[in-house]
Amino acid sequence: MTSAPRLQPLVRARVAGLGDVGAAWVEALPGRLGELAAAWDLELGRGLPGGSASYVVRGRTGGGDERVVKVALPGQEAALAREAAVLAAADGRGYVRLLAHDGGADGSPALLLESLGPSLDAALLPPEQVLDVVADLLRTAWRVPVPAGTADAGDAAVTPGPRSRAVVLAALVREADARHPGVCDPAVRDHALTLARDLAATDDPGRWVPCHGDPHPANVLRRGEGWALVDPDGVRADPAYDLGVLVREWTHRVRRSEDPRALVAGWCARLGERTGTDPARIEAWGFLERVSTGLHVVDFGATAMGRTFLDSAVRLLP
Repeated sequence: MTSAPRLQPLVRARVAGLGDVGAAWVEALPGRLGELAAAWDLELGRGLPGGSASYVVRGRTGGGDERVVKVALPGQEAALAREAAVLAAADGRGYVRLLAHDGGADGSPALLLESLGPSLDAALLPPEQVLDVVADLLRTAWRVPVPAGTADAGDAAVTPGPRSRAVVLAALVREADARHPGVCDPAVRDHALTLARDLAATDDPGRWVPCHGDPHPANVLRRGEGWALVDPDGVRADPAYDLGVLVREWTHRVRRSEDPRALVAGWCARLGERTGTDPARIEAWGFLERVSTGLHVVDFGATAMGRTFLDSAVRLLP
């Protein structure tokens, strides 16, 4: 592959925010893909949709088997290493199967993955069915024997020891809100920070599990008659956190609903019953994730998408 790969919108936005580093990565990407294709006996096709932290492309082996290659953006090297560790430990249980991992001695580490089908998001199922599918997958994922020290809600290189995911998200909300004044309603920001404080105060590391970290429906792909998770963040956290990520979705339904708080509370009750998790904690994590995700997406340049999360949060204020 010698021509410049076509990047997806969120990847383009993130690369643009990296300045010269991002431009250099884009320039080197065709050569890096050529190296991986040769090493893994692949003929690469077009890039796949979705994601914001990597370039993902489908390929075919000399024997005709389909594969997927995922190449990390600059700054995402540690995240890709955590993902590789989770997928290796899962060995196909609940997750996409990892076939090879190239650490990228000169940068741009990459994964070779089994090829899966369309996303759960594309299936256009009612939210309730989606919740059931993802909840069942997460119950399997939480039992994956991830090696100690691989998945941690905090960044051990910055803050030694366990740190609640709520602390991490609260810092993201404060910092991104300061960089983008006026984007987030102050009442939404303040409520998210209050929830983060309460969640952190009651977060028990003894109950943490290896969470996926971002189990939205686009990160669930068809495998045969079932489904598999992709793109794990590799964080050890409260299981209600994973479920909270899930209920931050369907922003348009929340914005159009006559009673959005009852709508989301119903989703949380359904997930709580299916997984044995406290619905109130799921709802609190969901609001915090809705706000932190909105600000995070705004922060790397996708303002319109970020606002959909933030606007839906306004309708969920108590």
